[in-house]
Amino acid sequence: MQYWLFKSEPQTFSINDLRNRPRQTEHWDGVRNYQARNFIRDKMTVGDLGFFYHSSCDMPGIVGVIEVVSQPYPDHTAFDPDSKYYDPLSTPEKPRWWMVDVKWVEMFPQIITLHQIKQQPALQMMPLVRKGSRLSIMPVTASEWQVILECAAVP
Repeated sequence: MQYWLFKSEPQTFSINDLRNRPRQTEHWDGVRNYQARNFIRDKMTVGDLGFFYHSSCDMPGIVGVIEVVSQPYPDHTAFDPDSKYYDPLSTPEKPRWWMVDVKWVEMFPQIITLHQIKQQPALQMMPLVRKGSRLSIMPVTASEWQVILECAAVP
């Protein structure tokens, strides 16, 4: 099993939106960065866990846990000219973009803010806290995963 951080702007798609979906499951579409796409396409597998991170908001941070519940597959929103994620260079025969289905697992009682994450010495190497790292999908090591879960358990 691998661990991930999935970033989403809560006004676009929040952890509550996921929790309220049928079966608390939704596809994670719209990834349009090649490195993030490669993480999805080449590394993610069913059973991987991820932190759900609210970004570009008043208080960015980790709000809960999700699970990858499908193998990667082509992002069909890239084929739809009416979609904001449309890419005319991506076709069903030669897809450029990939997605997975994710399922809500839990919501933390309190947000683990980016500020709190930056204060943890064990998290200083996370891509999330490095300058210039703006990926919407990024790996999380097993030790980073544990530190963040411990932060979530502290009131």
